[in-house]
Amino acid sequence: MTKTINLTLKVWRQKNSQAKGNLETYSAKNISTDMSFLEMMDVVNETLILEGKDPITFDHDCREGICGMCGAVVNGRAHGPEKGTTLCQLHMRHFSDGDVVVVEPFRSRAFKVLKDLMVDRSGLDQIIQAGGYVSVNTGGAQDANAIPVPQKIADKAMDAAECIGCGACVASCPNASAMLFVGAKVSQLALLPQGKPEAKERVVSMISKMDELGFGNCSNERECEAECPKNISIENIARLNREFIKAGVK
Repeated sequence: MTKTINLTLKVWRQKNSQAKGNLETYSAKNISTDMSFLEMMDVVNETLILEGKDPITFDHDCREGICGMCGAVVNGRAHGPEKGTTLCQLHMRHFSDGDVVVVEPFRSRAFKVLKDLMVDRSGLDQIIQAGGYVSVNTGGAQDANAIPVPQKIADKAMDAAECIGCGACVASCPNASAMLFVGAKVSQLALLPQGKPEAKERVVSMISKMDELGFGNCSNERECEAECPKNISIENIARLNREFIKAGVK
């Protein structure tokens, strides 16, 4: 038998990026514990629409923990209380009947609030556009074994490539740093032979763009690693720093 719970939600509402926002209180009744957090928000929005009120705006897309679109701070934690979980994969069985749940947008100078829980995370896209790619023309696809890569290196590159660019690292960092995101994207390419020809230009361009957009710097607080839904390691930040130092050596 499906269990249901009743919650009190305190949700950040903000009409646009210029307006002042505030927390508003809503009731979430008869919520199935099999629902995801976003499905619970859907139910609340359906009630608001039936009452002729403006539904709560929040980002979402795949709802499978892949796209990186969803994201909010739930009771003070990016993506909620469960480690290694995106907001769309956070299930209501992790909450108890009668809980008060505070839901806020990701907070950062570089993440402007557009409306309610939706923020502008295009800064992360701009960092990728600054150098997070390989631009060598390769022609047709090579055979898988044409460029030998040690298994250990391939595993590290794949671990870094798991980053979905959700921005939880920025939202959880006291400095609003994007270093874990940039570190993962730089590591993903710096570890592989295909990424080495442009390694110096890449790391300098991406860090310069990060600074330009107003993201903070890393002070080894490790909140980013703790809240990352893909468990990206801060060893990628260390690799980013090493790559940046190497880029400055003539």
